[in-house]
Amino acid sequence: MRRPVRIAVTGAAGAISNNLLFKIASGEMFGKDQPVILQLIEMPDRMEALRGLAMELEDCAYPLLHTITLHDNVEDGFNNIHYALLIGARPRGPGMERSDLLESNAEIFTRQGKALNDHANRDVKVLVVGNPANTNALIASRNAPKLSPSQFTALTRLDHNRAKGILANHTGANPKDISRVVIWGNHSSTQFPDLHQATVLDEPVMGQIDEHWYREVFIPKIQTRGGEIIAARGVSSAASAAQAVVDHMHDWMLGTQPGEIVSMGILSDGSYGIEKGIFYSFPVRCDYGRYQIVRGLDISDWSREMMKVTEAELLEEKAAVNHLLPPETEASHQNLSICLRSGVTLYADGTGPDAASKYLTTNRVM
Repeated sequence: MRRPVRIAVTGAAGAISNNLLFKIASGEMFGKDQPVILQLIEMPDRMEALRGLAMELEDCAYPLLHTITLHDNVEDGFNNIHYALLIGARPRGPGMERSDLLESNAEIFTRQGKALNDHANRDVKVLVVGNPANTNALIASRNAPKLSPSQFTALTRLDHNRAKGILANHTGANPKDISRVVIWGNHSSTQFPDLHQATVLDEPVMGQIDEHWYREVFIPKIQTRGGEIIAARGVSSAASAAQAVVDHMHDWMLGTQPGEIVSMGILSDGSYGIEKGIFYSFPVRCDYGRYQIVRGLDISDWSREMMKVTEAELLEEKAAVNHLLPPETEASHQNLSICLRSGVTLYADGTGPDAASKYLTTNRVM
C-alpha cells in the first residue's frame, strides 16, 4: 500500500465534515489505494463532539484510514500536512454587515495562513470552503509568504456541480453527458454560471435550451441555490458541499477527464481581463497535481459584463480587508505564473532543481 498522506480538516465536527470525512476515508477523494491520516481540528468546546465523530470513523473499519488525530488549534493540526481543507468559518449573524463578516473571518484565516506557512508540508495544497471563500483564500495565502499563492484555492465546484445537475434535470440528460460548464467569479449571488462553452451529448447546450430560461431562470437559480436550500431545510448545504470538496481535490490531484473543464477559485493572473490579486473562479484543467486556466474561450460582450459584475464584488471585498493583508506578499500575488518553453502559462510551486539541470520535463497540462 502507498505511503499515507496527511489531511487537515478545520470545522471537523460540523455538518459538511460529517459528510466529507467518510468519503475521504473510503478512498473517494484520492483513490482506493491511498491511505490517509486525518488531522481533525475544532474549537475547544467542540472537542467532545469531534471525539464522537472519530469513534464513528473507527467503527467503519476503513482499510485506508491509517490514523486520526484530534486538535483544538491549527498550529498542532497543520503539522506536516499535505492537504488542508479549511471548512470552519464564522457565519453571518443577525444584523451583521458583509464588511463585519469579512473582518471577523479575517482573524480566523490570518491565523490559519500563518500556521500553514509555519507548520505544513512545503507542497501543501489548500482548499478554502468557509465563506466568503474567495476572499478568505486571499487572506490565508497573503499570510503564508513561504508558500506559493498557487497552492491556495477556493471552492466553486459546488456551484459547478449545481449547474450540471440542474441543467441535466432540465434537458433530461445524464450529468455525465454534460461537459464544459464554467463558473466565473465569486462564490456568491454575483457568480456567472456560463453555459456558452457547455455541451450536452457533445452538442452545444445553447442550441438545446431557451435563452430566456437560461438568463432569467437558470442563472438566478444557481446564484441563489444556497439560500433556497436553507429556506427549504432550515440548514445550509452540507452533503452537496462535501461532494464538491471531494470532486475539487480529486481532480486537482488526479487530473480532470480529457477535454473536460472544471471550475476552481484561484488567484487571478490577469487572464480574460480579470484584475490580478483576487481569487476568482476560472475554467481550468488539472494534471500532475497542478491546474491551468483554459485559454481562448469565446466571451461575448454580455458574458464579459456578467464577469465584471462578480469581479467588482471581489475587488470590494479585497478593499474591505486590504488593511489586514501583509504588504510583503503583494508582489507574489501580482506575479504568480511561470511559462513553459511552449509559452503556455502554467501554475506551479516553483520548487525543484533549476532549469539548467533538467533533462526531461513532462508537466504540461494543455
